[in-house]
Amino acid sequence: MKEQFPGALQGKKIPILTLDNKWYRLLDEETKARMAGTEEKLNTLLKRQGKLNTETKDIKKLKRKLMNEIVSMADEAEQGGKEDLSGKLGQHKKLVEECNDRLAEYQDELLELPGEIEKLNSRLMLETMECCYQTMQENTENIENIAKWVAEIRVELKKRLIKKQELEQKNHEIYSYMHDVFGAEVVNLFDMKYNPEEQHPVMPDKEPDKKQ
Repeated sequence: MKEQFPGALQGKKIPILTLDNKWYRLLDEETKARMAGTEEKLNTLLKRQGKLNTETKDIKKLKRKLMNEIVSMADEAEQGGKEDLSGKLGQHKKLVEECNDRLAEYQDELLELPGEIEKLNSRLMLETMECCYQTMQENTENIENIAKWVAEIRVELKKRLIKKQELEQKNHEIYSYMHDVFGAEVVNLFDMKYNPEEQHPVMPDKEPDKKQ
C-alpha cells in the first residue's frame, strides 16, 4: 500500500502542510518527533522566502528614493547648483548599483525557492501518509479488539443481571415466608441490609367495588 503513495501525489495541489492547522491536529507527539527534521527544513525555507520578499520590497523602496534624489540633484547641477552635488550623485549611483545587484541576487534565489519548498512539502506529505496509514492500522486493530470486548461484556452483563434478578426473587420468597411467621421483626431478625419488599413490592389485591 505504501508504495502507492508517491503516485497518488502526482498532479495534486498540496497545501503547505506546516501552515495548515488541520495538519497539526492529525499528529500526536510520536508522529511529530518522526517528522520534525523535514518540518524544520520546510519552515526554514518558508522563513527565508518571507525574508527575501520583505527585503526585496524594502530595497525597491530605497532604490525609488535614491532615483528620485538623483533626478533632483541632476536638475540642480544643470542649474549651477552646489559644488558637492557631483560627489553625492556618485554615492547615490553606487547605492543604486548595489540595490540592483542585491535585487538580482534575491530574484535568483526567489525563483529557486518555490521548487525546493514544493519538494520538501511533498516529502513531508509522504511521511504524513505513512504515519497516518500506520496509525489507522493500529486504530483499526484496537477498535476491533474493543468491539469484541464490548460484545463479551454485554453477554456477561446480561448473565449477571439475570442472576441478580434470580437472587432478589429468592430473597423475596424467603422474606415473604418469614414475614408471615414472625411479622415485621423479620428484618432485624435476619439482619437484612434492605427490604426485599422494596425490590419486589407486593401489590395488594384490589377490593371489588361495593355496590351502593
